[in-house]
Amino acid sequence: MKLDFNNVNLEKINSYEEKAMTAFDTLMGKTGEGNDFLGWIDRPVDYDKEEFERIKKAAERIRENSDILVSIGIGGSYLGIKAVDVACDSYFGSDRKVKLIYAGNQISGQYLNELLAYLKDKDYCLNVISKSGTTTEPAIAFRFLREAIEEKYGKEEARKRIFATTDSKKGALKELADAEGYETFVVPDDIGGRFSVISAVGLLPLAACGIDIDKFMEGFAEGRDLYKEKSFDNPAIKYAAIRNMLNEDGKGLEVLVNYEAKLKYIAEWWKQLFAESEGKDGKGIFPVSVNNTTDLHSVGQMIQDGKRNLFETVIEVKNPVSDLTIKEDEDNLDGLNYLAGKTMSFVNKQAMEGTTIAHVKGDVPNIRIEMDDVNEKEIAKLFYFFEIAVGVSGYMLGVNPFNQPGVEEYKTQMFKLLGKPGYENK
Repeated sequence: MKLDFNNVNLEKINSYEEKAMTAFDTLMGKTGEGNDFLGWIDRPVDYDKEEFERIKKAAERIRENSDILVSIGIGGSYLGIKAVDVACDSYFGSDRKVKLIYAGNQISGQYLNELLAYLKDKDYCLNVISKSGTTTEPAIAFRFLREAIEEKYGKEEARKRIFATTDSKKGALKELADAEGYETFVVPDDIGGRFSVISAVGLLPLAACGIDIDKFMEGFAEGRDLYKEKSFDNPAIKYAAIRNMLNEDGKGLEVLVNYEAKLKYIAEWWKQLFAESEGKDGKGIFPVSVNNTTDLHSVGQMIQDGKRNLFETVIEVKNPVSDLTIKEDEDNLDGLNYLAGKTMSFVNKQAMEGTTIAHVKGDVPNIRIEMDDVNEKEIAKLFYFFEIAVGVSGYMLGVNPFNQPGVEEYKTQMFKLLGKPGYENK
């Protein structure tokens, strides 16, 4: 990966170096708030090799007896998985042996009802992912899906088709898995949900659908080598510093931009990573995303001419997997003959460059992240880059980047409205 900060005014950036390096020391020295959730830092080289091999064997069994794996989880137990899944799959007619389908990531009776109907004539397995086993969305989905799979296959066969990724020692799901004999994998105690795709949380479903998890881990390890360096030239540190500089200049909203639709769910994962990490104590840089050129015809107007409180981080893919060359048309009714002989990726790149010029002229600073390709290794490096950056950025903001206390408040009010015992007076 390469980062380009040429479209940001860096006149004041050196005044942020000391604060950024102090935040980096806090992160890597594990001396700040949330330091008990930093297991992801060294996980690329320090992971349970025995569990890793069990994951690959379980994934092979799933591929042997199923067309579908239903991944049941929400937040960090969903977004990282789907980001890699979508980015590495083809748009149409996937040739994967196992298709990943997601459940428990929202509360829609219609969605779950249609999923249950869809699965009736399919061979499938379930991977329920929850540290506690009591998180509302996945718990509801698992209750219905467990009943359906037991009815389809019988309890004995269903036990072999249900995999639980949960706490190593305690919790409702762990208790159920032990009682029923489900194969279990561990949600690590020292890795928060939005960082957990590097653990069994992400590795089992990704391996089952055909992602090369050896390459995925190699990518994380390469990212670790790149972004653990203590230097203000470290792009992850520089990115964090620039974000904070722009925020203090009134640019409190960051737009992650892609020009390749495969990256849509990487942006969704990124939004959770930065929103849950930084949005505390009345602070935080608000993360949003756009998919261009599509969104240039909608929110592009707001970015170009709206309130000047934002900056953009653009992800550019240098080498598309495939491409098309535009041909000359004899009638030229659409007026496109000026593009004859040019590839669609070339046109897309000029759209990106033109948009950058226009937005920078409109006082929207632009950061550019260049990826050579979209594959397991490159995505893992990108993930690790953002994870180091959010840790540094969060400490620079003066918040604990590794908790999410605000998430609990909606649950409290929802449980009160639903009449959950113990929430009557909340």
